[in-house]
Amino acid sequence: MFQKVLIANRGEIALRIVRTCRELGIRSVVAHSTADAGSLPVRLADESICIGPGSPRLSYLNIPAIISAASVTDSEAIHPGYGFLAENPAFAEVCRACSITFIGPSPEAIRLMGDKAQARQLAKQAGVPIVPGSDLPLKDAAEALTVADGIGYPIIFKAAAGGGGRGMRVVHDRAEAAKAFDACQSEAGAAFGSSEIYCEKFVQNVHHVEVQVLGDRNGMRVHLGERDCSVQRRQQKLLEESPAPSLSAETRAGLHRAALTVAAAVNYVSAGTVEFLVEDGGRFYFIEMNTRIQVEHPVTGMVTGIDLIREQIRIAAGESLGYRQDAVRLEGHALEVRVNAEDPDTFAPSAGRMTEWIPPGGFGVRVDSHLTAPCTVPPFYDSLLAKIIVHGRNRAEAIERMRRALAETVIEGVKTSIPFQQRVLNDPVFLEGRFTSVDTARLRA
Repeated sequence: MFQKVLIANRGEIALRIVRTCRELGIRSVVAHSTADAGSLPVRLADESICIGPGSPRLSYLNIPAIISAASVTDSEAIHPGYGFLAENPAFAEVCRACSITFIGPSPEAIRLMGDKAQARQLAKQAGVPIVPGSDLPLKDAAEALTVADGIGYPIIFKAAAGGGGRGMRVVHDRAEAAKAFDACQSEAGAAFGSSEIYCEKFVQNVHHVEVQVLGDRNGMRVHLGERDCSVQRRQQKLLEESPAPSLSAETRAGLHRAALTVAAAVNYVSAGTVEFLVEDGGRFYFIEMNTRIQVEHPVTGMVTGIDLIREQIRIAAGESLGYRQDAVRLEGHALEVRVNAEDPDTFAPSAGRMTEWIPPGGFGVRVDSHLTAPCTVPPFYDSLLAKIIVHGRNRAEAIERMRRALAETVIEGVKTSIPFQQRVLNDPVFLEGRFTSVDTARLRA
């Protein structure tokens, strides 16, 4: 096992990793920007080191600074968390070249599955259904128009190296296509360093369901059930739950098999998530694989009792999983709400001075947050303030517990997404387990 791990991230995920390292007897080092110098992860870590100013490009995306920080602090491994460099194959390769363990999958797996167009081809070759779309990245706007016309509108342009809702545009008719393609290219180039774009049929009225997988170096792979992530805005998730409601036993088993098939096809090691679109009739399509820990991983932890951060670290240290599929048990129902600093009606960011923070508590409630009050919510980073996770014996109990938890939560000084999420939790369609990709717009209206 490692003696010291450098955490190349910030916010709640940095704090989450600090806590797991402490339980494993590993010293933690938080690499931070000047904007995060007084943050809770920095205060609670065993060590901290500044890697640059507030701009992510000069700090959390600065590979030489992070590698130097690991070297100076004698860290044997780097945990990238999620976002920033977590799915950057070049960073994983640099870690390998510098004899620093990257806590995550191999650079080869990150590169293959990070290219969404290649990932689609791999899934198709493995016999997993995919959404109709382009086989390769599109050369230019003219080719984009030709492919979109052939698929039939609506379509969605996606960044091949993208994620988190960036580099995506839904196009409803031909008149919008060229402009949307150019906008995607520009956004993808700025966000991911690659302007490659591919095209898919935009499947509407579907559930967004993802399957959590774990794999070790001995070839053992298991799934930890699925999560429904259909409550989204701008292709970014706002509420997640496990198990996914309203799936037939046949569809659920098919998703689990398909996820393990994709993971095996890329010889996947570490924690990863295979994502699907699921129609009401049970037909499903592979859309992508995220080669990192997910923001919503606590939902799975609550129903399985498995600490996914702990498993990531153990696997990276060369340990075997130590259990097979039949040992994984899912109990009860869990929900997670992402509390974001944003307007609950427009979803516009709401940075500024937070003057009060009172988290919820009580039986079956967990809060993952780096917040202390008063504090400044910086404009440089993702708007996530906290994750509120609840567990119940069944879905109805979990929903009622989340309603109570959100009613207890107090955040003053910045706007948050909580009012919108409270509307979701009282929406008849959500309560029936039928919430799909179009219902967010319905609730906003």
